Amino acid sequence: MDFSLPPRVADLLPEVERFVAERLYPLEGDLLHKPWAHAEEKLAGVRDEVRERGWWLPQVAEEHGGMGLSVLEHGLTSSVLGRSPLGLYAFGCQAPDAGNLEILIDHGSDEQKERFLGPLVAGRSRSCFAMTEPEFPGSNPVWMATRAQRDGDGDGWVLDGHKWFASSADGAAFAVVMAVTDPEAERHRRASMFVVPTDTPGYELVRNVPVMGHAGDGWPSHGEIRLTGCRLPAGALLGPEGHGFALAQDRLGPGRIHHCMRWIGVAERSLDLMCRRAVDRELAPGEPLAEKGAVREWIAESRAEIDAARFAVLHAAWKMDREGAKAARVEISAIKFQVAGVMLRTVDRAIQAHGALGISDDTVLSWFYTQERAARIYDGPDEVHKAVVARRVLRAYE
Repeated sequence: MDFSLPPRVADLLPEVERFVAERLYPLEGDLLHKPWAHAEEKLAGVRDEVRERGWWLPQVAEEHGGMGLSVLEHGLTSSVLGRSPLGLYAFGCQAPDAGNLEILIDHGSDEQKERFLGPLVAGRSRSCFAMTEPEFPGSNPVWMATRAQRDGDGDGWVLDGHKWFASSADGAAFAVVMAVTDPEAERHRRASMFVVPTDTPGYELVRNVPVMGHAGDGWPSHGEIRLTGCRLPAGALLGPEGHGFALAQDRLGPGRIHHCMRWIGVAERSLDLMCRRAVDRELAPGEPLAEKGAVREWIAESRAEIDAARFAVLHAAWKMDREGAKAARVEISAIKFQVAGVMLRTVDRAIQAHGALGISDDTVLSWFYTQERAARIYDGPDEVHKAVVARRVLRAYE
């Protein structure tokens, strides 16, 4: 394999890294712990700068206003943007909008693209993705109660259901909702996707679900949603009826690569902070923290684990670009639990190296710790991905 950087991003990555450090790091202390409206206002100028530099929507094709980077190239970019919690938002490639953009581009009708995709691409609106339900395990996504039935008065649909952890639902212009359209169909053909404007009667954002004591608001939040007699026109169906899970897999394959490379960025930032702390902090005059064997072990283990995780993700992205998501399924599942574990261990070590400062909000580490613990749960818990990998490995021995 060729380990050199793809030519298109070789010069881009150092520039983006400088931009993130100079423009976003200084904003974190002020923006991450205030109402999102304040952050949105402050970041509007940063987003304009990103557009002027031609960096907007790195993962979206040029014909739709993006940079047109491949999965591998965008993965490398995400690893830099992930060093700041504000990075992906500043570049317009934040979840869940990034995934919703992809399925609207690939499967949306002309009407859906004009009404929903256009504002999303321009950064004038946000969206959310509503799939998980509190009454059912997220590890078995085909088991859900939300129903979409034909409207008896016309050719539209009526949705009824209960969703939660719809990330960024607060302030979203529309939700992409998974609902059962044929309970008797084969389990992977039971559900369909719908585009639901959030001002539709019957759509209710019940609350932002508190995560480790913080409910948040705006983009960095997770909403609980009720759909009660929510009437939609026929054109609200996204893609063919019964193809909801197929579309979800289209969305999740590249999404897991993006998440994993973002987590690499989180781990790199945490390791950088740990090293700086180790060198600067003295336990006694002339006795820096870096001289302690335990701290040196944390640094060495983190460096080795991050590098191994990075190459595993890049290999998965490389294979997906060449052979498609289905062929790379084992690699994608493997990195999902591998990288999440590496990231969380690195964050934890960095916090330990900072002592009490590490658990305060005076560094970005506390944000990483509370917001990223979910990495081992969402988009499939570790246990599910390990089962996928083991099952595929064992086939060679049957």
